[in-house]
Amino acid sequence: MTTLVIAEHDNTSLKGSTLNTVTAAAKCGGDVHLLVAGHNAGAVAQAAAQIAGVSKVLHVDAAYFAEGLAENVAEQVLTIASGYTHILAPATAYGKNILPRVAAKLDVAQISEITKVESADTFERPIYAGNAIATVQSTDSIKVITVRTTGFDAAATGGSAAVESVSAVADSGKSAFVSREVAKSDRPELTAAKVIVSGGRGMGSAEAFKVLEPLADKLGAAMGASRAAVDAGYVPNDWQVGQTGKIVAPTLYIAVGISGAIQHLAGMKDSKTIVAINKDPEAPIFSVADYGIVGDLFEIVPQLVTELG
Repeated sequence: MTTLVIAEHDNTSLKGSTLNTVTAAAKCGGDVHLLVAGHNAGAVAQAAAQIAGVSKVLHVDAAYFAEGLAENVAEQVLTIASGYTHILAPATAYGKNILPRVAAKLDVAQISEITKVESADTFERPIYAGNAIATVQSTDSIKVITVRTTGFDAAATGGSAAVESVSAVADSGKSAFVSREVAKSDRPELTAAKVIVSGGRGMGSAEAFKVLEPLADKLGAAMGASRAAVDAGYVPNDWQVGQTGKIVAPTLYIAVGISGAIQHLAGMKDSKTIVAINKDPEAPIFSVADYGIVGDLFEIVPQLVTELG
């Protein structure tokens, strides 16, 4: 039994999501191999070789892998798929773009966003916006799985896997990279942040979100938002936390002016500690909060900043 993990990277460094996926792969049993498909990504392959639990790194280099186009990466995976019992990728935009194509070509059922490995053929995954957990057993000879990274700890370093160069498949020609707009911020990346300060529709305006900035600065936190705040145009789309946004599980999540719609809770309720600030004592957010403060956020947040010194 051998598991293949598709590494997510930017040709310079591995994404943290890959480390969480390796942990899930190790729980499936057997050896774990890591596929690094990129361009001039030798440093990534070497970093992958140092992940504890990885026994082999397969390095594929071609210019048309530089941007991680799903059509090409999926074809590369298919050329080696027969040698594996499990194929895993993080349940990020990258993994969700590639693995459904692999599963379709292999004619197997993909198992999406697992949060627990019960055994080599049985997995847990959230359904109904996280309100229920489904236990799924697969009889497919090759199990194609995306991993919700918040469900698994990051794998440690200290390994010394062999790096093997693999011949690249031909460019599919089905898609071409045009451009990428990257949101730049001095704050931590939302899905990797240890502390997140999020605002909701209760903030009232884009200008009001500035009230949260001193608190985020004090805590070294990323800033997030509910879908309602994003839809209202208060903040950019990449701030959205929730079922249709980013799934996060920081050490501390502070929800300010967020009522707690089920779609938002699905994206953050696995946070270690949740603090909710809302003027409505009946707000659903309090049902998942470890600490709740009922009151005017425009008074409470500045008081918190003062207390933090």
